[in-house]
This record gives sequence, structure tokens and C-alpha cells, in this order.
Amino acid sequence: VQLQASGGGLVQAGGSLRLSCAASGRAFANTGMGWFRRTPGQEREFVAAANWNGDNTGYAYSVKGRFTISRDSAKNTVYLQMNSLKPEDTAVYYCAARPLYIDGVSPAEVQYQYWGQGTLVTVSS
Repeated sequence: VQLQASGGGLVQAGGSLRLSCAASGRAFANTGMGWFRRTPGQEREFVAAANWNGDNTGYAYSVKGRFTISRDSAKNTVYLQMNSLKPEDTAVYYCAARPLYIDGVSPAEVQYQYWGQGTLVTVSS
């Protein structure tokens, strides 16, 4: 069981990035997934989450209207499209999956069992 996050990088404020999270194992197609982020010295915080088919999503207030989470079941991949990026979005972003076959949207870190390795997003001002 592995989650592989990618797509981070350096971008100017106002720019866009798309993060990807490829999940191994078909069971993830039926599992709720989310994105979290951590800045130095801070706790990891919720960013976005989606249910198994992406029809139900949830966002942190700080990213609502700018970020979009989506899923491609055929590719077993979750995406985070980040637009209108701000310097305060700079963080290591982690994708996460709930226990296998547990669906639904949750902002609670403890609800997630599987974690990717993180990908760094740096937004310059």
C-alpha cells in the first residue's frame, strides 16, 4: 500500500500548480482521500478531501475557491489543482487515504491511515 505524491515546485504568487497522488492497489478507488500540508514549526493541517468518486468534497476555509480536489478512478490518482497561490500556501503537501473501503470526506488527520511522502510547494512573493 503506497501513496506517491508529485507535482510540487517553485511558483510565483498568483500562479498555479497541480499536485498528483498515485495510489497503489485498487482498493483505494473505494476509499476517501485527502490532502494536508505542513509549514515549518506548524502542525499538519487539512487542505481538501474527496469521497470515492469525487462527488463530495471538502476544503479548508483558507483554500476554498482557489484549490480543487479531484480523482481519476481509472488511474487510481487524486489531484489537487492549486490556483491563485499565495506565499502562505508554501508548505510540504501530503496526500492521505482513509482505511481501505472507508469512504467519505473528513478533515481530521486521525481519520487517515495511509500517507504519502510529501511534496514541497514554494510560493514566492
